[in-house]
Amino acid sequence: MMPTVPKRVAWRRAAAAVAAGALPCLAFPAPALWWFAYVALVPWMLLLRSAPTGRRAALEGWLGGAGFVVAVHHWLFPSLHVFLLVLAALLGVLWIPFALMVRELLGGTPSGARAAAALVLVPSAWLLSELARSWQGLGGPWGLLGASQWQVAPALRLASVGGVWLVGLAVVAVNCAVALLIAVPGARAPAVAGATGCAVLAGVMWAWAPRPEISGGLRVAVVQPGPVPDGPDAAERRFAVGEELTRSLAGQHPDLVVWGESSVGEDLTGRPDLARRLAGLSERVGAPLLVNVDARAADRPGIRKTAVLVGPAGPTGDHYDKMRLVPFGEYVPARALLGWATSVGKAADENRVPGSAQVLMDLPGRADVRLGPLVCFESAFPDMSRHLALDGAALLIDQSATSSFQDSWAPAQHASLSALRAAETGRPMVHATLTGISEVRGPSGELIGPALSTSAREARVYEVPLARGTTPYVRFGDWPVGAALAALAAYCAAAGARSVRLGTRLGTPAGTPLPEPLGKRSGEPPGN
Repeated sequence: MMPTVPKRVAWRRAAAAVAAGALPCLAFPAPALWWFAYVALVPWMLLLRSAPTGRRAALEGWLGGAGFVVAVHHWLFPSLHVFLLVLAALLGVLWIPFALMVRELLGGTPSGARAAAALVLVPSAWLLSELARSWQGLGGPWGLLGASQWQVAPALRLASVGGVWLVGLAVVAVNCAVALLIAVPGARAPAVAGATGCAVLAGVMWAWAPRPEISGGLRVAVVQPGPVPDGPDAAERRFAVGEELTRSLAGQHPDLVVWGESSVGEDLTGRPDLARRLAGLSERVGAPLLVNVDARAADRPGIRKTAVLVGPAGPTGDHYDKMRLVPFGEYVPARALLGWATSVGKAADENRVPGSAQVLMDLPGRADVRLGPLVCFESAFPDMSRHLALDGAALLIDQSATSSFQDSWAPAQHASLSALRAAETGRPMVHATLTGISEVRGPSGELIGPALSTSAREARVYEVPLARGTTPYVRFGDWPVGAALAALAAYCAAAGARSVRLGTRLGTPAGTPLPEPLGKRSGEPPGN
C-alpha cells in the first residue's frame, strides 16, 4: 500500500518546495551572493530525499523547478504577466529527473557507495534539466547555476576548461555533499571527500589550465546613450544622443566604436541620410562604428536585428543578423497556439526574422583583429561564443538592450554573462548596451575599467587586452555534458540490468514491478 501524506502536510511540503527551488536566485545578480550557490540547493535536496513516494518527489521537483524559473526570471512579469507562471509550470517538469535522483540516492540511509554515486549522478541530473531548457525554444540558457560564479576567479578558470557546465556540476556536487553531511552521518566520509575533491579540482585547474597569452591590445569605445523617453520619435532621439556622444571621442584615437542593440531604428538602405551621418562620425573619430539596426529591411522581407560595421565611406558590407531570437520578446513560438500571449503581456506582435549563420568581421586598419558579433540574448549561449573563437575571433562583442527591465535584476544578470563567455573562450568581450550595464571583460573574465551603470549616459574608451591561444573549452567543447549524460546512461543501464536479473530470479517477466521489500531503499519503512 502506498503511503499517504495528510493534506495539511502535503500543502506545506508543496509550499516548501516552491520556496526551496527559488532560493538559488540569490546567488545571481543583483544580490550576487555567489557563495550562497554552494548551499542554496540543500533545503530542496533535504525535502526531496524525505519524499514518501517517487510520485511525491516528482511533484516537489516540478514545484521547485517552477519556483526557480519564476525567481530567476521574475523581472519578466511586466512583459509576460501571468504567462510567466504558465512558462514556469511547463519548464518545472524538467527538474523531475533531478528530484527522482535525489530521492533514490540520498533517501533513507545510503551506503558509502550510494553516497559516492550521488556526488556524480545528482549533479548530472541537474545538468540534464539545464541542458534541456537551454534550447532556444524553451527560453535558452539563462540562469544556469554555474553562471552565478561569474565573479569568482577559480570558477572562471574552471569555465575555461569545461565551460559553465563544469562549474555548475561542481556547485551542485558541493550542495550534495553538504546535504549528506547534514542528513546522513554515516555518509560523512564520501561527503567530505566529495567537497574536498571539488576544492582540489578548482586548485588543479587554477594551476594547470593555460592562461591566455596577451598579444597586444585594442582601444574600444562603448557608447551608451542612456534612457530615452518613449514616444514616436524615440529611435531618432536615441540616435541623436549616440551621435553626440560619439563626436566627443574625437581625439581619443579609438580603434573601434561600439553602439548597443537597436541603436539605429531605420534601415540604412532606406535611410541613406543616416548612413551618411554614421560615416561622418567614423571619419571624425578615426575609427569604424559597429551599430545595430532594428528595422524592416528595405531590400528583403521582415524585421531583423542586424549588427552593421560602418566606416568613413559608409557601411563596409560586413553585417550579422541575430540568429537566436528571444521567445515572446522577438517572436512567439507556435504563434497559432500561443498567440494569445500578446493580449496579456508585451509579447512580439510580429515575429522577427532570424539570421542563418554566424559571421566574423574584419576590423579596418587591423589585419590581426577579427570581430565576433553577438546580439543581446545570444551571449547566454556558450556554444555561439565558442564557435566564434574557434573560427578566429580576437574580440567578442555583444550588443544589448535591457531598457524594458531597467530597474530590475536583468541588466546585472545580462552583464555578468560576459565574464563567463570571455573566460570560456580566452577572448576579451565587450558588452555594449543602450541603457546599462555596459562593461568590458578581459580574456580571463576579469573586469577591464569601470562598468557603465544604468544611470550613465557616456562614451568611454577601454584599453582591451587581446590574447592568443586556445582554451580547453574551445578545443574540446561541451565535454562535461557528454560525461554527465554518459554517467546517467550507465546508471540507467545498470539499474535496468539489475531489474532484469531480479525479475529472472523471481520468475517474473522483465519490467514487471518487483515486491516492495526487494526494491525499497536501505533504511526506509516498508511501502516507501
